[in-house]
Amino acid sequence: MKTKSYLAGAVAGAALIAGAQAAFAEGEITVGYFLEWPMPFQYAKATGMYDEALGTTVNWVSFDTGTAMSAAMASGDVQMSVSQGVPPFVVAASAGQDLQILDVAVSYADNDNCVVQSNLEIDKDSADELSGKKVAVPLGTAAHYGFLKQMSHFGVDVASMDVVDMAPPDGAAAMAQGSVDMACGWGGSLRRMKEYGNTLLTGAEKEELGILVFDVTSGPASWVSENSDMVSTFLKVTADANAMWADEANHAKMLPVIAKDAGMDAEGAAATLATFRFPTVEDQLSESWLGGAAQEFMKGVADVFVEAGSIDAAQASYADNVNVGPLEAAK
Repeated sequence: MKTKSYLAGAVAGAALIAGAQAAFAEGEITVGYFLEWPMPFQYAKATGMYDEALGTTVNWVSFDTGTAMSAAMASGDVQMSVSQGVPPFVVAASAGQDLQILDVAVSYADNDNCVVQSNLEIDKDSADELSGKKVAVPLGTAAHYGFLKQMSHFGVDVASMDVVDMAPPDGAAAMAQGSVDMACGWGGSLRRMKEYGNTLLTGAEKEELGILVFDVTSGPASWVSENSDMVSTFLKVTADANAMWADEANHAKMLPVIAKDAGMDAEGAAATLATFRFPTVEDQLSESWLGGAAQEFMKGVADVFVEAGSIDAAQASYADNVNVGPLEAAK
């Protein structure tokens, strides 16, 4: 099945699922999130901080994919989604869904990268030696975009390379077998890749090049416009929870709550959180994020998807899909 067909089918199927969910009481809001993706907002979620600040009940619905989140927001069953991935956001926006990014939920540039076989002894100072090498890349993903940007930075002609479309688990297996010289991926697959090789750039170095790997809080533009004060309050609670987590003195009380809410044990949640970064509101509003870089990044992701055949066309700009008004008010 082609990627484009799969994405369309996933959106349609998720809409049916979301539509089958029970309707919630008037005045309440419903927010989507992911299990096994531990974040500070879950401490606020579990302890009632959102309900208290908003003066209403927040109903939380877990999803398996960002595509399903888009479908649920399109149907009106979900008003906002926390930690929606940028690629599925871009797919929905490119298809005409009037979604807006409201904040940067989490940055995990160190949790999405490309790894070079150790025996090649290639690092960022000798990256030009990658010319002609075989690389496993999941096409049409943020990892693909990051690969292209890194090769451009190092002056490596991608056309000279043998690029093989492989999902991260397959790429990790190929690395273990020594059948590829480099592989790109994220999460557990990336950790397995690192057992056999090294990254060329750190997450911070990638961000300096505009290679962003992040999730967002998103919502339908019309609903956000009609409920901007509520959105601002919601984002303020999220920012407060992030600030709490930034103080390590709070980890002991917050981690067990976050882990339980994420459906994980404390050790697993801590290991995942160690790879996450939660930008402050000030950072999010800067040029490095929602002040310009995020919009450019989305355009780059969309262009990669068009080239891969995952979507029909990219928008000329994604500036209208970012709304910093509520976040500025939260500040």
